[in-house]
Amino acid sequence: MTPDQAQAILDENFAPWVLALHPKVIAISAELAVLDIPITDQITRMGDILSGQTMATLADTAMVLACLGNLGQMEPVATVTLDTQFLRSGTGDTLRATAEVTRKGRALIFARCVLTTWPSGKDVAHATATFARPT
Repeated sequence: MTPDQAQAILDENFAPWVLALHPKVIAISAELAVLDIPITDQITRMGDILSGQTMATLADTAMVLACLGNLGQMEPVATVTLDTQFLRSGTGDTLRATAEVTRKGRALIFARCVLTTWPSGKDVAHATATFARPT
């Protein structure tokens, strides 16, 4: 799967409020998915700090795409669990999510994600999730 193919899947299948974050697929492979969103006034709160809801949404979205990259095709997956640990305030121009599948089974896929702000290069959150493969 190429970044353009993954972007098309994202643009055609994800909710409008997720797409309102303007996610861009930077890289995708069987090993990982990398997405960027611009940090704008619409997703920050007092003090220009990135909202936690935005970070959790991007992490979940990146991990779904990591699942699809690992599967090598569009296949529905459903979030079963999502655990996000916020490490520090997020500020900057761009929020990057780097997600990978840690284990793929017949019914469940496990993934993790690191969220980093740029230009600082500092990690602001880590997330893990479990996804079901509906049959």
